Amino acid sequence: MAGVVEETPDEAGIHQWLSQADFPNNLRKYWFQRYKIWDKYDQGIWMTEDAWFGVTPEPIANKIAAHLGESVPKEKTVIIDAFAGVGGNAIAFALSGRWEQVFAIEKDAKTMKCAKHNASIYGVQNKIFWVKGDCFDVISKRFAGKNNNVIFASPPWGGTEYSADDVFDLSRMEPYNLDKLYKGFSRYSTHLCLFLPRTSDLNQIAQYAPKDKKLEVAHYCIVGASKALCVYFGDFDFGHEDEADDVKRIEQAEVAQD
Repeated sequence: MAGVVEETPDEAGIHQWLSQADFPNNLRKYWFQRYKIWDKYDQGIWMTEDAWFGVTPEPIANKIAAHLGESVPKEKTVIIDAFAGVGGNAIAFALSGRWEQVFAIEKDAKTMKCAKHNASIYGVQNKIFWVKGDCFDVISKRFAGKNNNVIFASPPWGGTEYSADDVFDLSRMEPYNLDKLYKGFSRYSTHLCLFLPRTSDLNQIAQYAPKDKKLEVAHYCIVGASKALCVYFGDFDFGHEDEADDVKRIEQAEVAQD
């Protein structure tokens, strides 16, 4: 059952920051965004310092989960969060109730410990299959030859340097560039969603559109500001957008090869 979890971190590098005085100065802006990132932040959320750069804000994670669940064929019953981090997206997938199985893959032990703890706050720790390891290796071994899964991937972007460019070169994304991500995942699923920097180069993305078909690229916005860009590879069928929602999915473009 969801609720306050009294357990406190007992390992270096895992934090439960409850006051601004204890919060790292270099992460100051995230302290003021903590409730936008985690609605239940005060109920005992655990984070690593690096996790603040990559965690998906809860409203956006919930909206992405809803769109994925609604837009893929019903026979797709498994969702794989390839870079689970501290659990934001995996928790949203589990809460949606759409999937028979939710897999969360994370190679860093401390980050995964945070994710499991955070999932317990939301009451879904037992609805997620936690797998520690390299996502490409795990997926190749567990999901080869299976056709009922969808892969969601929010990869590391190589720090905050991406925000300095008006148009971000996805071939320079570290440690995995767009080509590595697409080729590494598309062989194991016909439905792939990549969460990328909002300034990503659409011309580069378009090179991966099937012949004579388009890819949907969408911005997810909160109060008019773009917080994420998702690229949907596969046969996604998006329905009507609810204009009353706080988080909008706004089509940037349907991109195709020239």
